[in-house]
Amino acid sequence: MKINRISLPLLLFTILSFLFITPNIYASEGTTLERIKEQGTLTIGLSADYPPYEFHATVNGKDTVVGADVSMGEKIAQDLGVKLKIEELGFDALLGSLQTGKVDLIISGMAPTPEREKEVAFSNPYLQLDQKIIIKKEDQDKFKTTADFSQSKVGAQKQSTQEELARKELTGAQIISLQKVTDMIMTLQNKKVDAIVLEGPVAEAYVSQNSELSLADVKFKEGDSELAIALKKEQPELLTAVNKSIKQIDEQDLMPSYKEAAAKLMLADDTSFFEKYGGNFAKGTFYTIFLALVGVLSGAVLGTILAFMKLSKTKLIKTFAVIYIEYVRGTPLLVQIFLVYFGTTSLGLDVNALTAGCIALALNSAAYVAEIIRAGINAVDKGQLEAARSLGMTEYEGMKLIVLPQAIKNILPALANEFVTVIKESSVVSVIGVSDLMFQAGVVQGASFKPFLPIVIVSIIYFILTFSLSRLIGVAERRMEN
Repeated sequence: MKINRISLPLLLFTILSFLFITPNIYASEGTTLERIKEQGTLTIGLSADYPPYEFHATVNGKDTVVGADVSMGEKIAQDLGVKLKIEELGFDALLGSLQTGKVDLIISGMAPTPEREKEVAFSNPYLQLDQKIIIKKEDQDKFKTTADFSQSKVGAQKQSTQEELARKELTGAQIISLQKVTDMIMTLQNKKVDAIVLEGPVAEAYVSQNSELSLADVKFKEGDSELAIALKKEQPELLTAVNKSIKQIDEQDLMPSYKEAAAKLMLADDTSFFEKYGGNFAKGTFYTIFLALVGVLSGAVLGTILAFMKLSKTKLIKTFAVIYIEYVRGTPLLVQIFLVYFGTTSLGLDVNALTAGCIALALNSAAYVAEIIRAGINAVDKGQLEAARSLGMTEYEGMKLIVLPQAIKNILPALANEFVTVIKESSVVSVIGVSDLMFQAGVVQGASFKPFLPIVIVSIIYFILTFSLSRLIGVAERRMEN
């Protein structure tokens, strides 16, 4: 398996990050109801950009994930006699998190499909609804039937039932698959797509908050769907308990009250945008800088080791370093993040999202730092080391006292530039729920119903960070030259 190639350094960094790691309760096969009760926590996975089911709102001055699905999760946790814990992830990372034991249940507006039922089990349905198409209000007369969308661009959430429905019934339309609902709304507002497909209540929530958008008077033939809770297969006790809670919710008619509570939280207040969400951007900036620092500093340590391994005369050591460097440089950082986040389960470790992000960035940065250091050492004339040896120094002493001091002059500016690069690349860790700038942008998008403004603010923050650091690097380089 590909993951075995990085298992050794991955294990090293996992051990070094032990402060962030909790004991793995998922090491054995499956997550049973008994383990959940013993732990005292029910962990649900969701993508909090789906009002009124799950979204961010300020509750008692604190940013909180709320919504009808969250209320249902609280009901299930209460029935089990445990506390509720929420893991926020990208929608396309939810099933992977469930299968690897990162979460116990998925409650995120998910509909059972034949493809999903091959991988996970589903509870009894807790809600039935239809699908809606959101369009620009100015196009209200343009789209009357599904046939009218031929040659149009239609957005849908990646790996969702809406994506499948759009491909099936909007014949001739070009389907644009996107990660988040807020991304879909923004592409529609900017006329990058002509329409988007969403579940009825979600579509109505967004239209109610935006006067430029409207619901198309179009009906799908197979637009009715059911929402259910996903859990790992072969867990009859947990499935029975979940279905029991769903039955009580249905008998007591609790879902309308859950939706009503969510609708109240969606109402805008008089607080200014920056006063309300400034803390989110500050938190995201802190985590972005933290991730970059950990990634580069840890990567520098491992990268130094890899550089000397690649310069080694021992074939086995050199081969390992070459394979590692080429593999990491030849695969996307997003893939490496998923490998670390989901793959550490196979090592018997339950690594949280922040630790997984730090490890992945460190492992990725190490491959590039290794090449920076190797190039810096090779830039020093070989005669320098030979002269040191002729003076009676060992190869180690010559490298330490003669070669490295000269190489550092070339290495440090390149390392600083790597820091700038990692600041920007760290944005992809948001997909596993790390609260960096991009994650917080998504939080503000979902809570404020303003999909574009948070992205503009985040871009400015990234620019300030990278521009300031680049200027500092320039000053340091000039001083070194003098």
